Amino acid sequence: MKQILVVGAGSVGGYFGAHLARKNPNVSFLLRPRTLAAVVKNGLTIRSAIGESFTVHPPVASDPKQLPQPDLIVLGVKAYDLEETMNQLEPVLKADTIILTLQNGVTIEDTLMARFGRERIVGGVAFIYSRIAEPGVIDHFKKGLITIGEPMGMESSRLQAIATLFKDVGIPCFITKDIRRAKWEKMCWNCVFNPLTVVLKDRVAKALDHPELQPVITTIVREVSAVAMAAHRVPLDEDMAEKVVKWSQELRDIHTSMYDDWLAGRPTEIDELNGYVTAKGKEFGVPTPMNEMLTALIKAMTGTEPSGVGFIRIEGAIMQPLQFTRATLAQLPAAHQVSELPTLMPGINVRGVKFQALLDVVTLNVGADHVTFESQDGKFSACLTIKQAMDFGILVYELDGAPFPSERGGPFRLVTPGLGDLCANVKQVGRIIFSKGLASDTRPPEACAENV
Repeated sequence: MKQILVVGAGSVGGYFGAHLARKNPNVSFLLRPRTLAAVVKNGLTIRSAIGESFTVHPPVASDPKQLPQPDLIVLGVKAYDLEETMNQLEPVLKADTIILTLQNGVTIEDTLMARFGRERIVGGVAFIYSRIAEPGVIDHFKKGLITIGEPMGMESSRLQAIATLFKDVGIPCFITKDIRRAKWEKMCWNCVFNPLTVVLKDRVAKALDHPELQPVITTIVREVSAVAMAAHRVPLDEDMAEKVVKWSQELRDIHTSMYDDWLAGRPTEIDELNGYVTAKGKEFGVPTPMNEMLTALIKAMTGTEPSGVGFIRIEGAIMQPLQFTRATLAQLPAAHQVSELPTLMPGINVRGVKFQALLDVVTLNVGADHVTFESQDGKFSACLTIKQAMDFGILVYELDGAPFPSERGGPFRLVTPGLGDLCANVKQVGRIIFSKGLASDTRPPEACAENV
């Protein structure tokens, strides 16, 4: 295993790969452009709280064809990046290239074997607490060891060779005859503390120290254990929940990788952890309500707000910005829904909602007295007093049961029967902005709200 390619320089790949590169000139890194630029300029730095800090300057590239063809690939990318990574690596694999996995989750090895063949894959579990301080700089706080194993369970010469590579650079590396079980045991820990640290917005200790959460932890682990047996025929110990709590005592003061990703605005691995348990539970008839709830909570907490032509954003002088879609507008009270506009669109089967319905939902700041309807491109707007909008404003959002077409001013169009089209008729509304006093208005001065 002369040539080693480390894929990714994050909290896992960066730490273990840097140690390999420190004493081995044949270690190279496949990196994303931003990290690549940082490592080219400053090197890859490990700042350790419990060991030696150092910087290495290995060969790096964003295209694996620009690096030596690997004998061993160490995968340090997140599970959700696996598909893209496989596409990159496929052209540079040799007949005997070995791929070592260090990802969370229990599907990585199967996915790789399906693509590249069983003979290439070695499973791995990393035990470490580290985080990305900035591109090319990894802060290391606790642990830093690896367990590896063959998917079929045998002890092989290549396992010994890989273990020796890591041990020679000071990384403890253990060989197991049951890597699937090791992956599922770590899955139990990950499914408990990764989402709980995000939900609690705190360290592992917060979950450990509240007695009310002990039954929650037990339930999460039992659900994971049941799915492990049903889906993969992997039996976990009856006291697995107690073991998870025991293992966590020396990690009390840490945040988790999911917490760090959430705080940094990066995607999380919730779909590969609790989300996977939930999906497999449904497939095999195993109830997983606790994991399902955590999956939903993390997705709600970490998801970015959608934007685009299918959404209206409400902001400005209100307590909390909101977004509405065609579906959410349709769910507003029936008393505020409008099914026809005979004076403006005679004979057309449209559906709209009175502005009053939106006003019932938002919480205005004290003193807010105007509202501006702005087009998606920001070029057109109409500002009304809140009373005018409440009395006359209608947002049209549907035509014949389908989204209101863009050629008619959709998907959301403001009309104001009773004030006249000239006063306020904004096509392709994208934002509704509350304000104190008259705000942006592109209409002729004589049509502005203050003069009507």
